[in-house]
Amino acid sequence: MGYAVGQLAALAGVTVRTLHHYDAIGLLVPGERTRAGHRAYGEAEVDRLQQILFYRELGFPLEEIAALLDDPCADPMAHLRRQHALLTERVARLRAMATAVERAMEARTMGIRLTPEERFEVFGEFDPGEYGEEVERRWGGTDAYRESKRRAAAYTKEDWLRIKREGEELNQRLAELMDSGAGAETGAAMDLAEEHRQQICRNFYDCGYELHRGLAELYVADERFTRTYEAIRPGLAAFLSEAILANAARAEG
Repeated sequence: MGYAVGQLAALAGVTVRTLHHYDAIGLLVPGERTRAGHRAYGEAEVDRLQQILFYRELGFPLEEIAALLDDPCADPMAHLRRQHALLTERVARLRAMATAVERAMEARTMGIRLTPEERFEVFGEFDPGEYGEEVERRWGGTDAYRESKRRAAAYTKEDWLRIKREGEELNQRLAELMDSGAGAETGAAMDLAEEHRQQICRNFYDCGYELHRGLAELYVADERFTRTYEAIRPGLAAFLSEAILANAARAEG
């Protein structure tokens, strides 16, 4: 059973004008005409239209599509293999684009407004927005979260690089103190814990001693936080956690 031009247009989701144009340029010629002279398309033309629309979706110009479909050396399986390869490549590109958009959305949620290149320069492989949804769910209603987000939204790349440098220098001094054999309850360790707290206050939010205790617990209870410090020096997460608790106890008498 053949399809009239209107029927085929509705089936394929294109306009009648498009089919008329394809006929005029010889890209998709009706298999036959009715006695009244109307176009009639058979199954072969339906299959060809499907091929045309696939290549059009991938951005191929009509002239190139005609050359591909009219290649005497090509067979239906060759077209399917080509389409599968092109579609697989496009899916990979779209997935990469979707990942980039998701990370941009997460970074926006965290208040970080940097280009992808700047975020890579500052954070490297670490994605600061990876846990943005979780952070907002757990602490979104707190003053600390709102203040941190407000400040982060105003930071430039240079600000983030300064914050990163300050944190790395402090972590290195903590690791060196731990390597020296000093305990986490010593004055030197507590002083570095206090500096850690002050960095948070200065850069993100007012981190009181109770909040700082909560961070100390996270550093050893949540493996994601623990890994960050263990990558610097094995045992550093526990050392910093204990130093924070000792510092809080010292400050509160």
